[in-house]
Amino acid sequence: MTAAHRTLPFGTMVRVTNRRNGQVAVVRINDRGPFVRGRVIDLSPAAGHALGLSGLIEVSLEVVNADGGAGARNVSVADRVER
Repeated sequence: MTAAHRTLPFGTMVRVTNRRNGQVAVVRINDRGPFVRGRVIDLSPAAGHALGLSGLIEVSLEVVNADGGAGARNVSVADRVER
């Protein structure tokens, strides 16, 4: 599953958690965006389906690796996501 983020490096793996229902999806950043104020990540349709969403939701993001790195780094972002 893939997603777009404005600043994370391409290839970064991110754990996205739906704050409403607790469902989780791990996505790979492969694009830039979103370019709408208040939105932090755009998910592919498959990732949106895995999170049980349609439209905008509040999510938490956690980088699980950056550029192939092994360590986890908590980003602690709660914002709206668009699918």
